[in-house]
Amino acid sequence: MTVSVVHFVVAGAAEPTYEVCAQCQYSVVYDGHCKVCGRLVKALRAWDRQKILEIVPSQAAGVYARFPWVPARAYQESVQLIARDGRTWQGAAALEQLLNVLPRGRLVSWIFTLPFARGLAERIYRWFARNRYRLGCGEHCTYRPLQVDFEEKV
Repeated sequence: MTVSVVHFVVAGAAEPTYEVCAQCQYSVVYDGHCKVCGRLVKALRAWDRQKILEIVPSQAAGVYARFPWVPARAYQESVQLIARDGRTWQGAAALEQLLNVLPRGRLVSWIFTLPFARGLAERIYRWFARNRYRLGCGEHCTYRPLQVDFEEKV
């Protein structure tokens, strides 16, 4: 006998498909479809020796319900860094905060103290975010050449 199972979602609160890290101080929510973002996440995991970061793709179930104050569009536009107390950074500000909390990042984070560095970093980040699929070609990249074969088969 086969019984159908129905999974109900109440008020958009789906169960997470990732393991929630209770002892992590920060959650990094990134675009899981972006290949460049995926490579940067690997570097973050290598730098995070103290395991203070929980790294989650924005496409994972339960992300929107877990962080309801972050608009859904914000996940598509930039990386989100969310502290355990709810403070949230996005874009270049998130990268600056990540550099401040990671031991190896402190070697580079001083750059943000230079005049105009924050504004310039945000402009560069926004350019990168708009063009990330061209740069790393994600799975749903619209700039990928078509795979069309016009050869005649005999």
